[in-house]
Amino acid sequence: MVAQHNTPARAGPPTQPALVTPTPWEALKNFTDARIALGRAGRSLPTAAHLAFQLAHAEARDAVQLPLDAHGMQADLQGLGRPTMRLHSQATSRAMYLQRPDLGRRLDAASLQALAEWQTRQGAAPGFDVAFVVVDGLSSLAIHQNAVALVALMLQRLQLDTQPWNVAPLTVVEQGRVAIGDEVGTALRANTVVVLIGERPGLSSPDSMGLYITWAPQAGTSDAARNCISNIRLAGLSIDAAARTLHQLLIQARQQQLTGVGLKDDVDHALIDPQKAPPHQALISFWHGQSPNPR
Repeated sequence: MVAQHNTPARAGPPTQPALVTPTPWEALKNFTDARIALGRAGRSLPTAAHLAFQLAHAEARDAVQLPLDAHGMQADLQGLGRPTMRLHSQATSRAMYLQRPDLGRRLDAASLQALAEWQTRQGAAPGFDVAFVVVDGLSSLAIHQNAVALVALMLQRLQLDTQPWNVAPLTVVEQGRVAIGDEVGTALRANTVVVLIGERPGLSSPDSMGLYITWAPQAGTSDAARNCISNIRLAGLSIDAAARTLHQLLIQARQQQLTGVGLKDDVDHALIDPQKAPPHQALISFWHGQSPNPR
């Protein structure tokens, strides 16, 4: 009889610990573009999260430095059937624009001359109800992606409005900031000016466009006299929702003859359908028990 021996099972390789330690709130990443729940690798960020941060930083820098295709933008706006003018601020270069914000708020001599000549040709013609001013701001990428579509949608909405709107020639301004719309609006004799401008890029939003609405624009107008609609981009506030909000603000501005702190934009709470909103907007809607404010 052959004796049988129980051979002990061979031990497998030791279990390797996970390289990345996850966080318990990983699921919240589905509701925001913010950098949350990144986990950790030892005492540091995981390599993937670190590289993603560097990429986002590079995209934001590129958005600031990207030149505005002013010629192409003018051609696209003219394709909407509206006369369009190209203008320029007193900032002669991108470096000067970034270092001297004051120069980005004023038109250069050639632009003022062009507007003066346009006024002369118009003679005693009445002014306009609204002027749209497209400005590169701090993200030409945002303007390239969003401006023409929003202007086109607004022209359609205003054309169908029960009370007619007299829209000024469209203008494209290079190296400009928000306040440059005041000079343009004054020169065009517009009751209200709407500045479409590229917003300062964030680390998850290099393509965000903002709208600034000003009643009775004139040089020296403070920001308290403006209304703002921001974060207009594919992953933020949709162009359609922004156009609806802007339309309502323009109607109220004309009725009350003001903008800014005296003009409340509470109308925008009813303009976004929570069922169609991006996940992070739906989360805000759930938290507050109402549609989110797109600002």
